Amino acid sequence: MSTPIPIGSDTLGWPLPAVLHAITVSLPTWSDNVGYLTGQKAIVDAMSTGYPRFFIHRSIQKLTDICQEKFGSSEELCLLCPTRTTAEHGKEFIHDQALLAGKPSDVRIVHYAIHPMGDPPSTLKEASGLPIVSQSVPPQSAEVFSLFFHADTYKVARQFWQNCGLGISSRYAEHCLSILGIPGFPRVLSSEFLFACGKSASRTFETDLTPKPLDTSELLLTTGADAKAALRQRIASYFVHTESPIDARTNVSKDDVFLYPCGMSALWNAHQLLLASRPLGKSVVFGFPYTDTLKILEKSGPGAIFYGHGRDCDIDDLDAMLARKVAEDPSAPPILALYTECPSNPRLCTVNIPRLRALADKYDFLIIIDETIGTFANVDVLPYADLIATSLSKYVGGYATALGGSLVVNPRMRHHALLKEHLISTFEDTYFAPDAIVMERNSRDFFERMCIINANTEYICDFLRTHSIEGGASESEGAVIKQVWYPKYMTPENYQVCRRCLPAGELDHENGGYGGLFSLTFTSLKASRAFYDALEVAKGPSLGTTFTLTCPYTLLGHFWELEFAAEYGVEEGLVRVSIGTEDREVLLRVVNAALRAAKSA
Repeated sequence: MSTPIPIGSDTLGWPLPAVLHAITVSLPTWSDNVGYLTGQKAIVDAMSTGYPRFFIHRSIQKLTDICQEKFGSSEELCLLCPTRTTAEHGKEFIHDQALLAGKPSDVRIVHYAIHPMGDPPSTLKEASGLPIVSQSVPPQSAEVFSLFFHADTYKVARQFWQNCGLGISSRYAEHCLSILGIPGFPRVLSSEFLFACGKSASRTFETDLTPKPLDTSELLLTTGADAKAALRQRIASYFVHTESPIDARTNVSKDDVFLYPCGMSALWNAHQLLLASRPLGKSVVFGFPYTDTLKILEKSGPGAIFYGHGRDCDIDDLDAMLARKVAEDPSAPPILALYTECPSNPRLCTVNIPRLRALADKYDFLIIIDETIGTFANVDVLPYADLIATSLSKYVGGYATALGGSLVVNPRMRHHALLKEHLISTFEDTYFAPDAIVMERNSRDFFERMCIINANTEYICDFLRTHSIEGGASESEGAVIKQVWYPKYMTPENYQVCRRCLPAGELDHENGGYGGLFSLTFTSLKASRAFYDALEVAKGPSLGTTFTLTCPYTLLGHFWELEFAAEYGVEEGLVRVSIGTEDREVLLRVVNAALRAAKSA
């Protein structure tokens, strides 16, 4: 398997890959990223798409404009949710955050039932503090729930869209537009048969943005329910990989796997599950996580306690804090839960998870581990996590044409029955069927891709390490890389504990690898910029794609809080690189050329 650089990679604002539902976008220079973040008109106008939680897809915007015209006032704006429950979450989030920000906090929900022959008066309902029970939606109908708020509150409302991942998807928006008969969105026979850009399109990186239909024979055999069942079974199977016999009661089954529209939605729902099923308390975030993980825990519920360095001495401090809380009130667990990543994004560090598990058992709190960066192929966190969250949009999906997330309730842990029972009773399937169909197809060669990505990344990182100051190179002799952040070098003793052991013969190597992600820090911001600008690969947000993808992570994730990020080693000039399945020698030449440019800067 070898992947070319996507066509359009050097064009600002071009979708990556060049298909209709691409989930990343080209930002080819450092200044392009800064211009986008600061709202420079020329940059913003060039953006044809973007990462879905950070950018309103044009199809979603079209449907939003229709709802705005039908139900909004001149002083209002709106965002669209797929169900009443997600809209109620949005209403609460926006209201609370608007109050804190000193913005207008009134939020209303409008239910729009969409039919092909127009809108009967009975289908347009507005929430007035009373719950509305939706009628069942026939196959050629759809519904959206619009969150209306004052225009001055828009930035606050967008935090809900970004942090929680509960908005509608671009494919669902197109489904609604097709039912409404909007030009450019043709009607289809069934919502299951929507045009979608799947694996074949993303492999060839076609420049034509016309939607491509899935293979007809496959469509006839595949429904959303089939795809979701296959995905859940596939994810469950990733946890059954040891040669020693395991009690069947402790095996993960597909019934322990729950699917969500994106990874942040999975984490949001994990948080809501714990808030509803366990004694209330603050959550702990241990280690420096992906930016939105900390945001949702701080903004929803009692709040979060942040141990951003994630060191063993921080575990000592955590233990002491927990002991104090228990002494003050022995009747309840001292915290609600602890969240961590294995390894972390973007520092690629792994915390001492066995020590954290021991504390969880001692003080009766739950551990949620996000293994998106490590992946099912490389790490095994089942011995330590009560809940395992994953962004399927990254390595599992791989082709950057659909979002998805999963949450696994660990049957080996003592709170499994309570959590699963509560989750089943409250679970709402908001994963749009065509998105799930594409994700299922894209995930079929996940392990094959990860073998190549693991090997490519280790090869490139070993090369870069020899040119880093941390690896022994001298700044006086021209070294510009300070450190290569990669699990092989960062807290390797902790990573090895969680590294997946595979049965003999399952793959070409005994254990899981180190994954496909690494970060670089440089001796100067000038060198960082030069390296990024000269690196001839796709450049944009996201990771885990079949093609190599890089971004100035700290700019994109922490542009308005650079000092905060720097406190934890996440420097302004950090460059994050997600290696793909390209030929490794081609990658080496590209990386070496960028390194020379950085040295010359």
